[in-house]
Amino acid sequence: MSPSDDLAYATATDLAARIRQGDLSPVELMDAVIARIEERNPSLNAFVFTAFDEAREQAQRAEAAVTSGEPLGPLHGVPTALKDLFDFKPGWPATFGGIRALKDFSVPAHCTYAERMQAAGAILVGKTNSPVMGFRGTCDNYLFGPTRNPFDLTKNTGGSSGGSAAAVADGLLPLSEGTDGGGSIRIPAAWCNLYGFQASYGRVPSIARPSAFGSINPFLYEGALTRNVQDAALALDVLSGYDDRDPFAQEGTTDFAAATGRSIEGWRIAYSPDFGVYPVDRRVAEVVEKAVLAFEEAGATVEQVDIDIPYDQRELSDLWARLILPLNIEGIEGLKAGGIDLLGEHRGDLPPEYLHWIDKGYRLTALDVMRDQQMRTAVYDQIQQVMRSHQLLVTPTLATLPVDNAGDGNTLGPSSVEGVEVDPLLGWCMTYFTNFTGHPAASIPAGDVGGLPVGMQVIGRRFGDADVLAASAAYERIRPWQDAYARCAQRPLGEALPRPVR
Repeated sequence: MSPSDDLAYATATDLAARIRQGDLSPVELMDAVIARIEERNPSLNAFVFTAFDEAREQAQRAEAAVTSGEPLGPLHGVPTALKDLFDFKPGWPATFGGIRALKDFSVPAHCTYAERMQAAGAILVGKTNSPVMGFRGTCDNYLFGPTRNPFDLTKNTGGSSGGSAAAVADGLLPLSEGTDGGGSIRIPAAWCNLYGFQASYGRVPSIARPSAFGSINPFLYEGALTRNVQDAALALDVLSGYDDRDPFAQEGTTDFAAATGRSIEGWRIAYSPDFGVYPVDRRVAEVVEKAVLAFEEAGATVEQVDIDIPYDQRELSDLWARLILPLNIEGIEGLKAGGIDLLGEHRGDLPPEYLHWIDKGYRLTALDVMRDQQMRTAVYDQIQQVMRSHQLLVTPTLATLPVDNAGDGNTLGPSSVEGVEVDPLLGWCMTYFTNFTGHPAASIPAGDVGGLPVGMQVIGRRFGDADVLAASAAYERIRPWQDAYARCAQRPLGEALPRPVR
């Protein structure tokens, strides 16, 4: 990377330390971030909304706090962004993933990420792209179009936190929000060579309303996408902690940043190349099979395990879709009560694949719901069986490499992998099992195939977040991945992405 990229690819941890020490001005940093976004985002389509004037004002206040000796938060003056899905800041647009009817819609509330990041001194600069209602593993929509992968602009970033992933990989931000209902932190992390950490359910509180219980079917998570493990641990230190608005929030605090220095010598780590049910692109499988050996170099024992889930991958991806439908229907009905009928006059704003599932959702019965919870339990039991004798379970994050972007606002994943049919929405994502179970998980950069990144998933025991971070940091010390971002820094900027053509 060139010297001009040094600030862009500095870690959040380092930037915060330099600001506290007076070696870096928050205003100088914000000006650099805004300039880089203005230069590089048109060809990337990572940001779909920016609030630069507001961010500059916040940076000026942050600088005044430094010079006056006021107490500073752990991310004081560090820029970050929200995801444009179920993630809110009063006065900012909330299009729920690029729904055209909601282009001027706003929610007068803060999500957990906005609330806690701002309390820690971080500065929100805008919102990043995601797919409609987050109901797929790619990042595209009819309003804004796809987000381009900074490793190859013809490819998709993965979703649903695809805009955030592109922004971080391309050096626009040191960290950005990711939410995860089926892998939406880990999927774009895998395709954009990032570290994507999804905490145990309850570790980061959810303050969603009108239902405080809406984030359990499946488990929904808030977190951050970063370029290194230390920044993810710092973000978790900021985001975690009890909140009485969340009936599932965990009490107590943990120093997650300290966990990154722990040894994993003597650990037993389970490795499954396919979870027992997934077809996996043989090129992806080869990269992950080599990457997992780094844990042995760190002193752990890696053992391949058999996982016996009594359903095939298509039944399981359909299960995920059914579980998340009630939350989607609640949102649709809430918007309708407010005068925006997405299934009526705005039906054309929703992709046909999404409408297919929504129509099914309205026909679900109570018995259907309970049978689905039985299927979910079978997945939980199998993962727990592995965890009784191992600290971690490692798999590929995704079964395939990044896909080409479409031009109609409806980029899909593959419909088959190694000759086996999969659901193009999520069937190639080996991530959503932890949304069934609540276990912590992360995607670690494992290598690449022809320049396209491959991710390795690390799953921990329930509330074993520190274990996942410790193992991830041990891997990073042995197989650092930072040099890969030079390919993003040196990419041709290309032309601005046109709006979708339908």
